[in-house]
Amino acid sequence: MNAVQRLRAGAFAVAALACLVGSLPAAPPPRAEQQPRGAEPGSQDPELAIGKEVFNELKAKGEIIETSPLYDALMPVIEPIMQAAQPRYNHPFHVYIVHEKQPNAFATPGGNIYVVDSLLYFVKNREQLAGTLCHEVSHTIHHDSMTLLQKRKKIEAREVGAAILLGPTRAHLLAIYLLGKLHSLGYSREAESQADLTGSDICAAAGSNPWGLVWLFQDFKNASSKEIPQLLSDHPNDQNRVDALEKHFRSDPSVFGRFDSNPKSATPFSVDKKTPVVFSR
Repeated sequence: MNAVQRLRAGAFAVAALACLVGSLPAAPPPRAEQQPRGAEPGSQDPELAIGKEVFNELKAKGEIIETSPLYDALMPVIEPIMQAAQPRYNHPFHVYIVHEKQPNAFATPGGNIYVVDSLLYFVKNREQLAGTLCHEVSHTIHHDSMTLLQKRKKIEAREVGAAILLGPTRAHLLAIYLLGKLHSLGYSREAESQADLTGSDICAAAGSNPWGLVWLFQDFKNASSKEIPQLLSDHPNDQNRVDALEKHFRSDPSVFGRFDSNPKSATPFSVDKKTPVVFSR
């Protein structure tokens, strides 16, 4: 294939993907053994299809931790959150721990919540962890990642080319793109701000102190630039997010008035960095 032909092929691929992102057609039903928990065999739901492909991509990269005592530390925090959030979303929530260097958490279409192991080492208390998880679950409730895909009419030619060489399904191609956006703070400021507020509501409903998210932002604000993880930081400005949350808390004292705003009331959270893990294969 000469240079002109390659350029034409690349342009065609970009155009095809643009149409795909705009319409989000349902992917072919996956084999049952490839599906993550929460995906029904034969489902044509596009959220489940995208969620399944994100799971497959993380599994193929060897990032999903199948068993570890880390789950024993995480589950008591996240289970009440999933129970409180479930009435707001039409697919069951499930949680996976993944291994990455940057402290992070993200939730994908279809109800899967991914908690990066380094986040469990980073947070100082249970409330900060709960606030982060509630925020991420709220993105799924608001269908923010699907909106992100639908608004995206264009994708880098090199990303398309790399994906085409691997021969992915349509949903897998979108999943690769979505993972990149989830790792680069791809949500709009409006989406992030709304997830903060909904997340605080979920925290309160789960019985966790919603001030934990405020304390986390304050830690970001006070930390040096080298110490600030990509997670939730500066998108929008941390102080603006703190102000919005405090205003939200004042607006409904019957819900939020019972929670202590003093970070000294927080429940310490720590896990051993040498905790053993077994990766999913």
